[in-house]
Amino acid sequence: MDRRWSTSVRIAIALLLITFSISAQQPEDTATRSVEGIVADASGKPVTQAVVQLKDTKTLQIRSYRTDSDGKYHFSGLSFNVEYELRAAHEGATSSKKTLSVFNSQKTATINLKLNK
Repeated sequence: MDRRWSTSVRIAIALLLITFSISAQQPEDTATRSVEGIVADASGKPVTQAVVQLKDTKTLQIRSYRTDSDGKYHFSGLSFNVEYELRAAHEGATSSKKTLSVFNSQKTATINLKLNK
């Protein structure tokens, strides 16, 4: 009898852990945001292969992205509870720093960056 109870308890615990694991993963998908935009030169033309850096202001981790042929960039999987700093550079030109604020509640924020010499 004790052996059956022990197996039943083990199965119940395993099911509970699986259920908890699945439910813990779902909020992550809805609790993240992204940022995208276009990097343009001083005249407003999109810049291909500009480097966009995204800095997490809590961990100081930096992620980089090279713009596509339309000057577009995109970062996903970002926390709503962290502010991020964005900056772009290309061939000696840099943009001013822009901030993705914790007060920006958009699921996908748009921040365009303009390069200056």
